[in-house]
Amino acid sequence: MSTQRLRNEDYRDYSSTDVSPEESPSEGLNNLSSSGSYQRFGESNGTTWFQTLIHLLKSNIGTGLLGLPLAVRNAGILMGPLSLLVIGLVAVHCMGILVKCAHHFCHRLNKPFVDYGDTVMYGLEASPISWLRNNARWGRHTVDFFLIVTQLGFCCVYFVFLADNFKQVIEAANGTTTNCHNNETVILTPTMDSRLYMLAFLPFLVLLVFVRNLRALSIFSLLANITMVVSLVMIYQFIVQDIPDPSLLPLVASWQTYPLFFGTAVFAFEGIGMVLPLENKMKDPRKFSFILYGGMAIITVLYISLGSLGYLQFGAKIQGSITLNLPNCWLYQSVKLLYSIGIFFTYALQFYVPAEIIIPFFVARVPEHWKLVVDLSMRTMLVCLTYFGISAFQFAARLDKLNLVR
Repeated sequence: MSTQRLRNEDYRDYSSTDVSPEESPSEGLNNLSSSGSYQRFGESNGTTWFQTLIHLLKSNIGTGLLGLPLAVRNAGILMGPLSLLVIGLVAVHCMGILVKCAHHFCHRLNKPFVDYGDTVMYGLEASPISWLRNNARWGRHTVDFFLIVTQLGFCCVYFVFLADNFKQVIEAANGTTTNCHNNETVILTPTMDSRLYMLAFLPFLVLLVFVRNLRALSIFSLLANITMVVSLVMIYQFIVQDIPDPSLLPLVASWQTYPLFFGTAVFAFEGIGMVLPLENKMKDPRKFSFILYGGMAIITVLYISLGSLGYLQFGAKIQGSITLNLPNCWLYQSVKLLYSIGIFFTYALQFYVPAEIIIPFFVARVPEHWKLVVDLSMRTMLVCLTYFGISAFQFAARLDKLNLVR
């Protein structure tokens, strides 16, 4: 993949490190404001700033967003939003440091770009501790391993989300009405197992991940953002009406439930694995800092507002996903379908990171005429892995329930 980053003595930007070969990395990073000595240009066919922003928003707006009202309940109506703000600031700050470190090593080592593993490895090689320098490669392998587990884990969650939402809509179809004012209990009509729904989505997800270019994926990210915006507008339209008295809700919840809040909130900020891949594939990487801080500001405001308003509206009755609290009418059932379509397209974006780590290892070891076949085969196997992994987990969970009944 052809990538060119050019040097320009007259350019000055936030990513400049102005570090000589004799300087330590820490000195270079502390010198970010000093006179710059190079300019970064991306791929000629890279993503535009708008496409990058679309990807950034899409990679962070996923299934975790719908669980934030329950997370706020577990923290309290005051502690929850404040904690979300702090987590958002910490996440953005760490993303910024990550990008600056990557820029530092690009300049210091005269490399076109570096990924997560490279950044960790070069950082450890420059460490004053000899043990870290000697084991720098293990730092790279460790980061790559956890990135693969994290991103494929998101893909597994998306599989379950797709299957469960379509299953809920289909099973409730007979009792679903056009009247959204009376939220009546619906008797579900049992259909097939959720694993069969996941199996039905499998071939379509395989075809989706065959799109290997971020620029091409931006079309799907845009479609996902549109469907999610429509569904979120419908959710907001419902939860802002007739909000009950907030004085009845606790400002700070029990400390025993706060870890549940923290787990859901951290899961919601699921886009950090996409930061360096997005920056590396930009046509003009100099604009990435503005995209990063602007995009994450939008995301943090969205998280805080939906989490707070959802909890204010439903109080102690809030469920694991706010869509489960919506009236059982076709208007709000369509929210589940629209959001599921967005999650479907997001699968390819979250899949991009582990694919970029795993697939090149195998493609580099086969003749040229086999490269495409191996690439597509590995993509198919990884998607199947997420399906069989989550299916095995669900099967084991059901066995545990049967053992408890006995």
